[in-house]
Amino acid sequence: MKYKVLWTDMHSNLHHERIEDLPKWLNQIRQTMDFWPFAYYPYYMRKDESGLGVEDRYPLEAIEKDWEYIRSVTQKANDEGFPMFMGYEWQGAGKDGDHNVFLKDNQQKMEYPLRYEELVQAYEGKDAIGIPHHLAYQLEHRGKNWQTHNDQFSPFVEIYSSHGSSENDTTCIEMNRHVHMGPRTGMTCVERGWEMGHKYGVIAAGDNHSCPGVYGFGYTAVLAEDATKEAIWDAFVNRRVYGVSKDRIELDYTVDSSVMGSEIEAKTDSKLDLKIKAANAIDRIEIIKDNRVIEMIPHTSTWENQELTGTVRFKFQLELGWGPDRRIFPDIESRNWTGSLKTPGKLLSIEKCWSTFGQNLTNVTEQSCDFEMTTYKTTATGKWMGPSAITTEGFIFEIEDDIDSHVVLTIDGKEYVISVRDLMYSSRLFPLLDEVSDLLKERFNFTEFYRSDSWWHNCYKIKVHQAVPEAAYTRHIERIIDTTDCHSLRVRVWQKNGGVAWSSPIFVKKEQ
Repeated sequence: MKYKVLWTDMHSNLHHERIEDLPKWLNQIRQTMDFWPFAYYPYYMRKDESGLGVEDRYPLEAIEKDWEYIRSVTQKANDEGFPMFMGYEWQGAGKDGDHNVFLKDNQQKMEYPLRYEELVQAYEGKDAIGIPHHLAYQLEHRGKNWQTHNDQFSPFVEIYSSHGSSENDTTCIEMNRHVHMGPRTGMTCVERGWEMGHKYGVIAAGDNHSCPGVYGFGYTAVLAEDATKEAIWDAFVNRRVYGVSKDRIELDYTVDSSVMGSEIEAKTDSKLDLKIKAANAIDRIEIIKDNRVIEMIPHTSTWENQELTGTVRFKFQLELGWGPDRRIFPDIESRNWTGSLKTPGKLLSIEKCWSTFGQNLTNVTEQSCDFEMTTYKTTATGKWMGPSAITTEGFIFEIEDDIDSHVVLTIDGKEYVISVRDLMYSSRLFPLLDEVSDLLKERFNFTEFYRSDSWWHNCYKIKVHQAVPEAAYTRHIERIIDTTDCHSLRVRVWQKNGGVAWSSPIFVKKEQ
């Protein structure tokens, strides 16, 4: 069966004190994703009698009132045809790890036991799943407890989020964003559970507390028959899921025609088939048996010397942002941008690389689109549940046109004409130096200095990333694999820009 690839952020945490923002969050997700499992966050920092701040659950009356509001918003979204699921974060006593509980229907209540096994029992016989996240923190201190894990209740886990990668303790993707929860340990990581014989898939998801669907914090891909809650839920419980760290890397991965999450019979000549369509140049592909890379397939240096002539397909990223240092200009926290893209060729696809509210894509045709963007700088980095210092917003455009053609970007009234060949050659920066010169003169009467730091460090910038041709971001791999000597097969794909895709495993049946 050919499944659709549906995208979402499966870890959007909205707090009690901001629950009235739920329609705003829903609107953001409806612009960027195909469906939404929402995860209400019923915790807050309160002052203990001792004066120490501790994280605790809000009073039941408050959060259960929120739950009824969530139920009404979810039902309205469903009635309008958008697949939204009710959910909430469960932490218990912290001894089994944090889990997001999601519910298929809109009739269930939140459960608050202290242990994971009690949570599983509370939802026995109901369509509920509990997805563990930031697994690789220390056992009994919010890291995953594999001894209590239930594959049916938790059919997949978060391998990556804003916290970093929980795949293992040797990956180059650190878990340093929330320093107080670390450091990471290999004893609770994703790979340990597979080694213990558990069967579960993997996703990536944001753990976002300021805006849903933050670019770079992880997205979930689901392989579903259609975009209904029933079909999506079927994909959940059958592990037809995978994760990407930022860009939407499409994986069509099968072994013996079975998709990821499946179980197959062991064979000496199983056929692995992998089709990849990435968003940037692919660097390498790894085939992994039982957590060990058995083959690393390079893609870098396989396409760069190909001569490009005539009509070509290519992708490039546009980034807007940066701007004044808020230590110097505390009142300048955001900027509104208005722009458009035009091509004499054909605009094939647009990927939204959005991290905050205030973005809009309109008037999309085969040759053009318009956009309005808002970029922010924040001073909240490092605070409890605070966002990162997000400064940019943008798109990834896919275009088909002649190699000797051009692309026209118009941003805030200024036109930037860039040839396709120049796009392929290198990235380009367009700093708005005139604006910052006026700002420095107005605020400080500062007009001259022997170095440019004061202007460069405080100016808004437009970055047009280097374009890559279709040969760079696509790959088809076929292999004959002996599956008699393993319990699972999965793949991992790395882009040159650091983006990663992790497939769920395909499991191999073993005689008892």
